[in-house]
Amino acid sequence: MKHLIFLFLFAFVLCCTTKPKEQIEAFSIEEIYTFAEPGVKFGEPYLFTSPQGEVYLSWIEQQEGINNFKYSQLLDGQWSPPILIASGSDWFVNWADYPQLAAFEDGSLMAFFLQKSGAGTFSYDIKTTFSKNGIDWSAPKTLHDDGTQTEHGFGSMIPCENNMLITWLDGRNTQGGSHDHANHDGHGGQMNLRGAVLTSDGEKLEDWLLDDRVCDCCQTSATLFENAPMVFFRDRSQEEFRDMGMVRFVDNSWQETQPVYNDFWQVQGCPVNGPRAASFGNTSAIAWYTGANARPEVKVSFIQTGASTFEQPIKIDLGSTIGRVDLALLDEETAVVSWMEDANIYVRAINKDGQLENPILVASSSAKRSSGFPQLTTQGENIILAWSDDSVDDPVIKTVQIKLR
Repeated sequence: MKHLIFLFLFAFVLCCTTKPKEQIEAFSIEEIYTFAEPGVKFGEPYLFTSPQGEVYLSWIEQQEGINNFKYSQLLDGQWSPPILIASGSDWFVNWADYPQLAAFEDGSLMAFFLQKSGAGTFSYDIKTTFSKNGIDWSAPKTLHDDGTQTEHGFGSMIPCENNMLITWLDGRNTQGGSHDHANHDGHGGQMNLRGAVLTSDGEKLEDWLLDDRVCDCCQTSATLFENAPMVFFRDRSQEEFRDMGMVRFVDNSWQETQPVYNDFWQVQGCPVNGPRAASFGNTSAIAWYTGANARPEVKVSFIQTGASTFEQPIKIDLGSTIGRVDLALLDEETAVVSWMEDANIYVRAINKDGQLENPILVASSSAKRSSGFPQLTTQGENIILAWSDDSVDDPVIKTVQIKLR
């Protein structure tokens, strides 16, 4: 069940550089049927493209106090019948801290979700589960071993050789302090960024502290660059500057945190707006949101093989952004980024030389937290986008496929 919407644009490019764009743009948006059921709340979508090019969509269904974590695979332009990963009534379900699914290089699957560990609002653990055949899933295990009833979440996963790198925000040193996304004075200590490598059997091979002071509730992101991991996050200085930071794995060890770019955004509370990064061949890119100088912006920056720092960022938003970014690479030259302008969801292609394609208005959602974070991935030259539609009594997930050429 599909609906085709063909949109053709013949216009000058809207961009923030002085380079003109002369070619005529054409694109199509194809709606992909997703699942809906009366009395069931669908939310927290996540998209992942495997090393083999397979696209997966995972989400949570809530009904009568039970959370069902499910996934589907995109086959011949349609989502396959949903498969249950795990279920429970004591989970932490949050608009910004969503569960995820990823694939190992051998096709095995790994997923994680969040489960309450104590009475505190933000006392929850990351639970991991694994599947060799995509149907049978292992008993969930706690990723971290600190045993504290504190916050553990905002994870990201990437396959790395035959294993999986997972990074997350870890609150073991916060002593379970208050966490209202606005004022963190109640914390006994700082939020940490940690990472671990797991096998497809669920064995943890290594575990690291990557940074001992980071923003409390912004998503993390990870990608491979020069065949080694890079992890991105919102850093947090003693002066409360909360700009993008990265750590790189070089010569079998993690380097110290480096800035991606100094926006000098000084803010007392966490903006709940993390970065997204991706790689293709010799190119990596990152997209992020900043509110520095009271001017909300979405920026994209590239890095090429052999470089140690990211290039000058390029502003891609239209002037009224609320962030909530995602990013993927179509090739070594071109990134695609999704973001929100108020309640509208946009997608835009950007060349590493700074040329911006016309922004594509994909859908109107809502600026409320319940609309969550739109998710973007690619399959070949096609872009897949998923988001939560909270405009109905029983929220649903919508997905589209975008072809740019």
